[in-house]
Amino acid sequence: MRNRYLDLLRAAATVRVVVYHSSGWAALTIVFPAMSVMFALAGSMMAASLDRHGPRAVERRLHRLLPALWALVAVAVPCMLVGGLVWDWKVLLWAFPLEDPPATGFWLEGLAAMWYLRDFLWFVLVSPLILPVFRRFPLITLAIPYAGLAVITFAGLTPPAVLRDFCLYGSAWLLGFAHHDGLLSRGSLLFRHRWWLAGVLGAAAAAWALTHPGPRGLDLNDIPLANALWSTAFILIALSVNPAIPSRRALTVLNARALTIYLWHVPLILLVVRLAEATGLPVLGWVGISWRLVVVAALLALAVMAIGWVEDWSAGRRPTLIPGGRPRAVPVSPAPVSAAPVSAAPVSAAPVSAAPVSAAPAYSEAVATGRELV
Repeated sequence: MRNRYLDLLRAAATVRVVVYHSSGWAALTIVFPAMSVMFALAGSMMAASLDRHGPRAVERRLHRLLPALWALVAVAVPCMLVGGLVWDWKVLLWAFPLEDPPATGFWLEGLAAMWYLRDFLWFVLVSPLILPVFRRFPLITLAIPYAGLAVITFAGLTPPAVLRDFCLYGSAWLLGFAHHDGLLSRGSLLFRHRWWLAGVLGAAAAAWALTHPGPRGLDLNDIPLANALWSTAFILIALSVNPAIPSRRALTVLNARALTIYLWHVPLILLVVRLAEATGLPVLGWVGISWRLVVVAALLALAVMAIGWVEDWSAGRRPTLIPGGRPRAVPVSPAPVSAAPVSAAPVSAAPVSAAPVSAAPAYSEAVATGRELV
């Protein structure tokens, strides 16, 4: 049975990412650290998938992730080649981006959010190795990404992007493991001490951010150490509760199309901004941000209806234009009953009253089953 609270967190993270990239509001990185939440939710689901399917969970996750990426690549790569991108074997990395593939022109910015897919692939690939270690030494394993990030920060190192992001978001992924294993549930050590631990981490994050602001002020995306500490505090509280959330179609749509929305929102935002600059429409301020959000939301809705079905196919669901529709009851014709002679049985002296039996047509109802999301 689906956990609608986790669906709500994922949907909120998806919407927050779109709004942040459209508006640039730094406060959103503090109010809701969406990327860390997305990695934590994915880590929890990856642990669950490994428990159910073993190493085959890696293949299942890749099958769930890559087709949506290929749908975007099928548009972006030919456009870049026509626009002057020189063919190189690294272009093939767009099919499996374990490192940043080459990009040019419009798509250099339009594919800027692809780092999430790169990091996600690495986390999925190493999870079968990390999960057993985490279960044997949970606290030590959880501390390693923070230690690595501290070394990078205080020593002023510039490691490869994948290694840096492992230290930045690895703690969130491991907290997802902890959530699946019940280490954040009622009665656990982390649950009992979650409030004071979140307070200490949040205070440390605030102190570091205030004394080491980035080029955009307190935007946590520019302050990795504060980002990791604050995200951990947020996740500790967010994943230690599990309120009852009613099923809503909006949640179903946002979760079933999360990859499509994430992959296409930056190109669409960039396209709208280029259009505004060319026509003299306002880009900044409340007016500019408001109309751009409306237009981007409308374009994303079109993208979801046009190519979102790829996510249904990759998840083993029946492709639909808009997910979440109610299953229809399908009548089934009753099987014919053949008459057969019945031999009379001896009747006892005591009268027996027969209970009336009503005949009713049989119906079967189609039940829509969902698969887990990334």
